[in-house]
Amino acid sequence: MAKILIVEARFYAHLNDMLLAGARAAIEAAGHDHETVTVPGALEVPGAVALAVESGRYDGFVALGVVIRGETYHFEIVAGESARGLMALTMDGVPIGNGMLTTENEAQAIYRADPKQGDKGGDAARAALAMLDLKARFER
Repeated sequence: MAKILIVEARFYAHLNDMLLAGARAAIEAAGHDHETVTVPGALEVPGAVALAVESGRYDGFVALGVVIRGETYHFEIVAGESARGLMALTMDGVPIGNGMLTTENEAQAIYRADPKQGDKGGDAARAALAMLDLKARFER
């Protein structure tokens, strides 16, 4: 049984509730344990995962959050840099499922976050578990 850490950027609480529900359901359906930690925004997610990796307490990670395009360039920075940070950790062999939504508007985010529609939280959890299995295969 693996221990999975869900790291969520809680900026859009109502959307994150849906992402979390999907991720938790997928992890539990696969028979694994999970914990959740919350960070202020998407830029903090990779740092929290990196700190948790150093702790050695977790086998895999699910990154959740929502970045919705606004009127400024801020969207590109937040979306790009959070993705870059997660990808750097992935390239170092950390099993991460990336459920950071980057959408044009709230309607797109709702569809993607809702476990009965897009279920991107569940998809991210299943990706983390798949990468954890792959890591175990290569370590044999």
